[in-house]
Amino acid sequence: MTFLLLMFITALPAYVLGSLNGAITASKVIYRKDIRDYGSGNPGLTNFYRVFGKGGFLLVLLIDVIKTIAPVIFGGMLFAHYTDMVLTELWPVGRFFTVSFFGQALAGLFVMLGHCFPMFYKFKGGKGVMAIGAIVIVIDWRLALISWGIFIIVTALTRYVSLGAMLGSIAFPTSMLIIGVGRLAEFNVIILCVLLVIFRHAPNIKRLVKGEESKLILKRNKNNSE
Repeated sequence: MTFLLLMFITALPAYVLGSLNGAITASKVIYRKDIRDYGSGNPGLTNFYRVFGKGGFLLVLLIDVIKTIAPVIFGGMLFAHYTDMVLTELWPVGRFFTVSFFGQALAGLFVMLGHCFPMFYKFKGGKGVMAIGAIVIVIDWRLALISWGIFIIVTALTRYVSLGAMLGSIAFPTSMLIIGVGRLAEFNVIILCVLLVIFRHAPNIKRLVKGEESKLILKRNKNNSE
C-alpha cells in the first residue's frame, strides 16, 4: 500500500509539471504566436529553433529542464525513505541525503508522458527528447556522457536531430547494462521512456526511410518565421 501511494505521489505532480510546454509558452510570451502553427507544428525545442532561431531558445530550454529535473529529484528523494522496498536502489548524494534510482526513473517516465500528452494542450505535445536528456543527467553523469555523446555525434554527422535523439535515447538503457547501473525495475522503466521517444518519432522514422527528413540547419532562414 505504501509503495502504491509513493508511486501516486511521485507520478501525479511529475505528469502535471511535464504538461507544461516551454516552446508553447515562449512562443506566446515572446512572439505572440503559437509554435504549433509554424514549421512542423511540433511544440518542441528543435521546431522552435527552426522557426524563431535563438530568440527565446534559452527560455524554452530553461522551462523544459526545470519541469523535468524538479520532479525527478523529488521522486528520488521520496523513494529513498522507503528503504525496505525491494525495488529501491539508493544513491548517496553529498553527506545529508540519498536518492532512489527507481523513484527518479518513475518520475522521469511520467514527466515524459506529460510532455508528450499534456493535459493543458489537449494531450498534444512534444516528443520527449529534452525530457529524457535531462533525466539521464540527473540520474548518472556517466550515462549522460554516453547518451548525450551519441546524440551529438550522430546529429553532427547526419544533421538529423530525430535520428540522434532516438539513438541517444537507446544509449541510455544500453549504457546501464554496460556500466552495470540500476536493477531490472529501473531498467524496465527507462525502456518505457525510450519506447515513448521512439513512438513519438514514428513520422520521423517514415521520413528517414524515404529520405525526406529535414536536416538541422544552424543558420536559420529568416523566412521560416513568416
